[in-house]
Amino acid sequence: MIKLVATLFFTISVNSVLAAVGPAAPVDDIDTDIRDQESMQRGMALFTNYCFGCHSLEYSRYERSANDLGIPKEIFEENLLEGDAKIGQLMTTSMDKDQAKAWFGNPPPDLTLVARLRGPDWLYSYLRGFYADPSRPYGVNNVVFKDVGMPHVLADLQGMCAEPPLMGIDTEVDPLSGNIVKSSGCQEYKSEGSMTPAEYDEAIYDLVNYLEYVGEPSRIESERMGLYVLVFLAFFFVFVYFLNKEYWRDIH
Repeated sequence: MIKLVATLFFTISVNSVLAAVGPAAPVDDIDTDIRDQESMQRGMALFTNYCFGCHSLEYSRYERSANDLGIPKEIFEENLLEGDAKIGQLMTTSMDKDQAKAWFGNPPPDLTLVARLRGPDWLYSYLRGFYADPSRPYGVNNVVFKDVGMPHVLADLQGMCAEPPLMGIDTEVDPLSGNIVKSSGCQEYKSEGSMTPAEYDEAIYDLVNYLEYVGEPSRIESERMGLYVLVFLAFFFVFVYFLNKEYWRDIH
């Protein structure tokens, strides 16, 4: 009875919170692949160059990423280690938390578990969802995270959207010309970036793919072992089936 009451109370509380927050913003769907080492290598490079100045991955170690992503130690230390960091250390940012609080109001959050908390679809859409908004302190807003409190640090890659990007819509193609009439993402740019929209989408996919891996690095080995376990169970089932027939043969 106590468990039932606790469950009902928890359900009502969660529903109340969700109702207060309101409906979630539409997002684009992606299928991450943590077995794609090249994608995650590019994603880690992007994170190191653009995100690591503020955000840490304090539950992840450099060496684990290097091993799982197939990056030789010498190359990793030369290109991806920050400052005086050692390859066996945790991936913590050098930003002082007190200074970060003074600049941003709150220290930028650790991103080790962000893909597990928010989901890869939300994260992929968020990183493509910035647009110009002069009313905001950093001059930008986000279609997925309203009144976001961070600048668009990837604006030199994507450019700056003039209007809120479209998310969660199906691509519309002109049946006569075959040209795309409408698709998710930025529809009009206030300023251009160094990447095309397709290149930027691919770069963000790589970044999200890497963050998906960071949230559960053991999943790579778990999925690999899972295949062998299923094969073993298949053979074991056959063995048990015939053993069972042998046990019951004289009885029937």
